[in-house]
Amino acid sequence: CHKNPEIPKSQYGHRSTFITYLNQNFYRRVLEAMQVQYDLNPLRIGILGCGPISQFAHLEAVQKGRNVALSAVCDRDEDLARTFGNFYGAEKIYTEYDKMLADDSIDAVIIATSDAFHVPAARRALAVGKHVFCEKPIGISVDEVEELHGDVEKTGKVLQVGHMLRFDPGIQSAHDFVKDEMGQMIALKAWYCDSTHRYTNTDAIQPMPRTGNNALRPEGDQKADKQRYYMLAHGSHLVDLARYLAGPIRSVQTRLLERYGSMCWFVDVDFESGALGHLDLTLQVRMDWHEGFQIYGEHGSAVAKIFNPWYYRSSEVDIFREADGSYHRVLGADGHFYRRQIEAFADVVMTGAPMTGASIEDGVASTRAMVAIRESAQSGKPVDLDSVLGPV
Repeated sequence: CHKNPEIPKSQYGHRSTFITYLNQNFYRRVLEAMQVQYDLNPLRIGILGCGPISQFAHLEAVQKGRNVALSAVCDRDEDLARTFGNFYGAEKIYTEYDKMLADDSIDAVIIATSDAFHVPAARRALAVGKHVFCEKPIGISVDEVEELHGDVEKTGKVLQVGHMLRFDPGIQSAHDFVKDEMGQMIALKAWYCDSTHRYTNTDAIQPMPRTGNNALRPEGDQKADKQRYYMLAHGSHLVDLARYLAGPIRSVQTRLLERYGSMCWFVDVDFESGALGHLDLTLQVRMDWHEGFQIYGEHGSAVAKIFNPWYYRSSEVDIFREADGSYHRVLGADGHFYRRQIEAFADVVMTGAPMTGASIEDGVASTRAMVAIRESAQSGKPVDLDSVLGPV
């Protein structure tokens, strides 16, 4: 290998590092053969957190992204940081976040930590001039996300929230149809029903996640309050999907029922457009993964089946156009929405492209919606989003 001028001996003298180089080089050559064009000046990214969401999504997304490069990884657990930093070819490996933030070669950070650390980590990154891509939910209370919103406005940096459904080609086709062709919307129904069999499904296609002995975790058991945990982990997807397709939410009225260890939220929604909405969040259903939506409008309708995200399969979205009396469906062959969202984030930072992901404003609105859903479930009355404060 040392006869190859592309491989400096000092850098690739160790077998494991050389193998990492071969893996990356082979992968890039395959994509070049597929005519994937890489940016010669990529956005240089540091990933905070090497836990399961990075292992299953973000590390691979950055490795495959056409306009991004993995400059660094950071995890308090050194074994996790080195294992995944080396495997994915990170240029630098950190165990202290402040040291990674002090690295001037890093343009942006991906925050892939526990929910409670999202806002503090994002604010620290913005304060030193880094752009931020943050896993959903953006935060756990209205107060903290409003403070983060102020930081984004003050610094002028880009912040995108990791709502990857916005980068599902099928869902994007529905969004474009609603925006450009459908006319007035009368109603949206959307559902997110996690399955008792989801881990049987995903364990068959994913490697076992590695956990560290020194990983940073919030105080207490974050899953002890199941209502709160389910709303943050799963309800945030449903709320953002509804807003992406039907626009801002004015108020909600919620019914919540718990039986045999399952929970069901039925949420009636008033959208600012005047359209009606109904959201169904049920965990867990005794059936296969069940997620999708129906939209009814002036010039047509859309019906969607959304798959378990770890299948990397675009949603099946059938759009009916009244004008020709026919259904239309995009294939959406590229279903790697985790990679697509990172590429879109980089486009915003590097070229000034419009934000197509979830912005900080979307993050604030979704947090308000989740708090309003909680308050309405407790009171049995409608709750306006503008009136809420406090935690989810």
